Amino acid sequence: MTDRVTEYAQSVVDGRVPYCGRLHILACRRHLRDLKRQRTEAFPYYWDVEAADKILDFAETLTIGEGFEKKPVKLIGSQVFDLGCTFGWLKTADNRRRFRRRYKSEARQNGKSFENGIMGSYISAFSGYREGKLFTVATKRRQAKIVWDEIRKFIESDEDLSAFFTVKEYKTTISAVNTGCTIEALSKEAGLDDGFRGIFASVDELHQHKDGSIYQALWKGTRSLPETLLSVITTRGKNPRSYCKELDRFCVSILEGTVSAEDFFVDIFCPDKGDDIYDINNALKANPLYVGRPDKIEALQIEAVTAKNMGGTERVDYIVKSVNLWPNGDDANYVNADDLHECLTEKDLEAFRGKDCWIGLDLSSGGDLTSWAAEFEDDKKLYFHSHSYMPMGRMQEHIQSDIAPYDLWKQDGLITVTGGESSYKNDYKFIIRDLREMKEKYDLNIRAIGVDPHNADGFLDDLEELTPKVIIVTQSARNLNRATTDLKLSVREHNTEFNDRNELLVYSFENAVEIKNSFKEIKIDKRESMEGNRIDPIDACIDAHFCYLQDKGETPVNHDEVMTDYLTELGW
Repeated sequence: MTDRVTEYAQSVVDGRVPYCGRLHILACRRHLRDLKRQRTEAFPYYWDVEAADKILDFAETLTIGEGFEKKPVKLIGSQVFDLGCTFGWLKTADNRRRFRRRYKSEARQNGKSFENGIMGSYISAFSGYREGKLFTVATKRRQAKIVWDEIRKFIESDEDLSAFFTVKEYKTTISAVNTGCTIEALSKEAGLDDGFRGIFASVDELHQHKDGSIYQALWKGTRSLPETLLSVITTRGKNPRSYCKELDRFCVSILEGTVSAEDFFVDIFCPDKGDDIYDINNALKANPLYVGRPDKIEALQIEAVTAKNMGGTERVDYIVKSVNLWPNGDDANYVNADDLHECLTEKDLEAFRGKDCWIGLDLSSGGDLTSWAAEFEDDKKLYFHSHSYMPMGRMQEHIQSDIAPYDLWKQDGLITVTGGESSYKNDYKFIIRDLREMKEKYDLNIRAIGVDPHNADGFLDDLEELTPKVIIVTQSARNLNRATTDLKLSVREHNTEFNDRNELLVYSFENAVEIKNSFKEIKIDKRESMEGNRIDPIDACIDAHFCYLQDKGETPVNHDEVMTDYLTELGW
């Protein structure tokens, strides 16, 4: 007989569960896909129905004490899926839980804190871990106490469960007497900082966080632990330049399969692009707990009508809190994510043996990510291949500070790590070596190489070994507008291709936003909300496309403007 989690996932994918949005369907597909590749060298995890059932059985022995009378917990299908998946996937190497991070986003009052309360109660007393620390965390103490209170209410509503715990509400701490584990509510305003080694941390309403410091402080503290769970719960927020938006976007990429993060469980409930958000059938995609409950549906319908008629802040609140969307959050994106994914292909460099190509270089100034991209023509389409470099010292820093999985991209051959642990500056000789090897291996004719002069001192002579045509590409909107616009339109028309295994390149495209000068000329820039957001590979693609257009005679060159931009870059 099929287990409850898999049965639910299959029903969602088959269309037998109503009111499911695309992202939740993708979460279910991810589970079904992983079942087919479990216990393989490429996927060293396995599905343990018994481990999933333990958390589900535990949850449904709990009692809800709030209300006029006590009642037993009865999980809905999506809760069965999310809880069961989180605990049922294990590592083949040591039989520990696969998922160390968890992101769940849905509309308000759909039981997010309730679920984290279940997990906190279970892990503290019944996971087998002893003397562990568990935290419920938010920016404000009152918010941090919400999940803590869920755990307290479970304990105080059940005489059998209360025998396992001691509650000290004046300290906002709960102790599991059988394991010695403690559960504590922490907040930024109360001095939350580095140094926390939590086997479980509930991070509440991430959209309210000013930055990623709380998330990073908790995540860094888990590295030495054999098993941990950092569970982020939130609705989307009003600020599209927030840390929450960036983490949310990264998690969408996980569901869409463009980024690999096998330790990260993700489920997001919201309407789909193009849906009428005031239609109750679409609004229910963000509110799974409301399905089949006439009173809840009626209240949601009233909210929808009010928001539609009044507009303004009522509309924004409805979009964010009631249907879990970002208001106008993607207006500045350089390319549309759906268009980008349509451009992915299995094609690789082997398909371009003996062909012409144009190279673009993005050289980092601070020793961060440095990238080159090669552009090819193929049957009226453009194909881009890219590779990046990062010093070992910077790699170790960014694995801790950024969301991106640089260590996995290194394993996949997308990044070359240069130097040793104390190296913080890229050695450009690696670039020359790799370009020379690529040229010889695939018998390529490099028509031109484009490079930003800002960091190219002493490097131009080396490039001339590869091609006599080295083009200076200054990074101004005036200079880059033609290439930036043309590449954007090519992606929109699906006339551009990228290898589907190049997650770093796709990630950089998704990080890029469009900015304009006073003449409405455009260039790209990275998002401002967090430390990561590397866009170097796409910068290299645009530089390559600049060379392509100029070499083809499609970009007339004003040498006075180029010289002016170049001198400006040099600070003259």
